[in-house]
Amino acid sequence: MSLTVYGAPLSPFVRKLRLCLIEKGLEYDLQMIVPHDQPDWYHELNPLRRIPALKDDDLTLADSSVICQYLEDRYPDLPPLYGNDPVETARIRWLEKYADYELAPLTTFCIFRNRVLKPTMGKACDEDAIRDAQDKLPAHFDYLEGALGDAPYFTGETLSMADLAIVSQLINMEHGGERLDEGRWPNLAALYQRIKGRPSVQSVLPGEQRTLAKLSALATR
Repeated sequence: MSLTVYGAPLSPFVRKLRLCLIEKGLEYDLQMIVPHDQPDWYHELNPLRRIPALKDDDLTLADSSVICQYLEDRYPDLPPLYGNDPVETARIRWLEKYADYELAPLTTFCIFRNRVLKPTMGKACDEDAIRDAQDKLPAHFDYLEGALGDAPYFTGETLSMADLAIVSQLINMEHGGERLDEGRWPNLAALYQRIKGRPSVQSVLPGEQRTLAKLSALATR
């Protein structure tokens, strides 16, 4: 077995995949590929040129959700992250999709991109766009707060990709200077802190913080 992940640590989709691998106890190598400065050969791994991609011996895959579901099927004896029956699996996949398609445009592609990435490229942060994202996010957090309820995880007592996908987006939001209101969304905020405290997340966050410090230094030049 030789697993290689291609991508950048601050991508929430790369983070989601890395957390999946760590929670399953799978070793992997991370090869740095950034979204906007990719070598020509990366097109062979992902013709859309998005991150992450995965190479497992002779197999190459793209898209974080496809890769994580492949790992679930490829290693059935490892801790499951997509539930134990069709109902759980469907619910987890729905919430993972919700994170990737509903939260990401606001938390990552708006707040994080404007506050963290644009300054490093000499571009102005669009605070009007951020305020618009701030106006839209509460409806999503209301939904997730209700979906979570009083359970420790979205599927009850067991960690799943739903938790990892949603928290991966919230980490990028925090990297961009915004945090959940614990008074308004107490259960979701508690889940966020619970997942952030897991060894898997704690193993990747220091590297992310170092990258953020480097980006901040570039922005102030």
